This record gives sequence, structure tokens and C-alpha cells, in this order.
Amino acid sequence: MVVNKPSIIIYCREADEDLLREVCAGIEEEGVLYQVLSHEGELDTLAYDAARESMLGSGVGIHGTRLAMQMQRLPKGKNVFELNAPKFWQCRNLGANSARAIKKMPFKPVY
Repeated sequence: MVVNKPSIIIYCREADEDLLREVCAGIEEEGVLYQVLSHEGELDTLAYDAARESMLGSGVGIHGTRLAMQMQRLPKGKNVFELNAPKFWQCRNLGANSARAIKKMPFKPVY
């Protein structure tokens, strides 16, 4: 029997490894599990599909050096946060915010 643990899904396409590491660190700091998977599509598709397939309803899409955070009930293209060529602290805060959204906590600044 395969049991998937509730986690934030991170869908990547040609993701910058340094930015991905910071997003993961932000999620870890909030004590939430995550899964990093390869996926096809543009940034909005990555984030939307990640949120839709996450048991927690929160997902992150990374395409190159572009990142987006999405929640399950939001329409495609209406990302909670979207960053282009972000700094490391912005990536870490975006990861933390994806976890904070499910914990119903205030967001950290990303802009």
C-alpha cells in the first residue's frame, strides 16, 4: 500500500538549483513536508497543477528563474506570489509563505 503524506508540491521545469534550495529551506523552516517533481508546462501551469495535486492545497511552480506560489481554490494564472529572477531571501520567504498559507499564519514579505 502506498501512502502519500500531506505535502506541498513543487513542480519544476529547468529550475535554478540555488533558488529551488532556498524555497525548500523556507518550507522546512515552517515544519511542513514537500515534494519536488519535474513537470511540463509554463509557470502558471506548474503552480496551478502543483496546488491542485497537493493534499494541502498549496503548490509552487519553478520555471528557470521564475517562481510562483498558488493555492488550490484560485483560478489558473491568479498566483498568490510571482517572482522573476528573485534574490535568495525572496525564494526562502516564498517557500515559507506556501507553508504559512496552510497554517493560516501571516505571510513574510517577498517584494
